[in-house]
Amino acid sequence: MQAHDVKEILIDKQTIADRVDKLVDDIATRGSDNLVVVGILKGSFMFLADLMRSFHRHNVHPRIDFLTLSSYGSGTASSGQVKIIHDIREEIAGSDVLVVDDILDTGRTLAFTKELLAARGAHSVRTCVLLDKKAHRAIELEADHAGFPIADHFVVGYGLDYDNLYRELPHIAKVTFHD
Repeated sequence: MQAHDVKEILIDKQTIADRVDKLVDDIATRGSDNLVVVGILKGSFMFLADLMRSFHRHNVHPRIDFLTLSSYGSGTASSGQVKIIHDIREEIAGSDVLVVDDILDTGRTLAFTKELLAARGAHSVRTCVLLDKKAHRAIELEADHAGFPIADHFVVGYGLDYDNLYRELPHIAKVTFHD
């Protein structure tokens, strides 16, 4: 692991909580009696949990499932290949699906997931991401719901990791690498 530090907080805990509530307000206005929320693990778990807890304010009762994909390995850049590590079990044919991910970076993971779930018969597939990093976008794709735009930094916290570390941080912080 490269020498680094994680000291600079880019988005604090309260700012995240406020934005999650606004995202749920927007998602709930679209309405669905057959909503399935699919979280992309591992990075989305904190964001997804906070979204799910907030749905009750709108009397929205989604089903939930998880999809584990890999495109980074232990590095800091996408490999360009998306692999399914753990597939969903929930029946999604005819459902309105909301895919939740931690970060929209190259776009490969979300594009892969949208195509996969649409091919399985989802009525609609929308996306919700905590962070939107456009600097490395390889596929033309925009999230339907995005929490925060982010500059070209490697970030951790609130579920995001560096080599499976720092997911527990309650905020988003910049990783600074040292030679």
